[in-house]
Amino acid sequence: MRTRLLAATLTAFAAVSLAACSSSGTGSGTSTAAAGSPSTAATTTAPDAASPGATTAPTAPATTTAPSAGATDQATPSAGATGAPAPATPSAPAADGGSTAAPAKPAPPADAGLPAKPDGGLTDKLVAALKAIDPAIVGDKPDQAVDRARNQCQAMYQFPKDKAKLVELANQRFTSPDHPQGFGPDTAAKINDALRATLCPPA
Repeated sequence: MRTRLLAATLTAFAAVSLAACSSSGTGSGTSTAAAGSPSTAATTTAPDAASPGATTAPTAPATTTAPSAGATDQATPSAGATGAPAPATPSAPAADGGSTAAPAKPAPPADAGLPAKPDGGLTDKLVAALKAIDPAIVGDKPDQAVDRARNQCQAMYQFPKDKAKLVELANQRFTSPDHPQGFGPDTAAKINDALRATLCPPA
């Protein structure tokens, strides 16, 4: 009788101890899970992949590593490489200030080639040469004939090689009442020869 009672007592004691151990283990696991980091709690509460009917947790997406600051700096082209080329510096003018352009030729004076008014001896020589061609060239106005001769000498200075133009000018310049349009080309050419021999300076 005692033996059965003792056995029953030990059995009850063992059951109480087992229940107490089970209760203590469950509380300890809960406290540890609560105090742990979120990642630990997720690991503890995640269903076992080996358990039947368990749902596999989705794999976290791979994290793409951002390029380092050094890589970005290297990839960015330098300002010197992408900048526009420096403009060419114009060359400085010659030190002596010389210019390739020829200097402008000064305009000749208005009286260039115009001979001075002849003295009495030269005037007589000129008048005699003109009368020898045709007395009407001088007429009764020797001073006028001298002025015309001086102007014709200036034309010879300006157009030394244009004989046709000089003949035309002499025919227009030396006129008379009987020859208002001049004495003709032949007489005008002789007048030019007489002027070169007397009044006009040599070309």
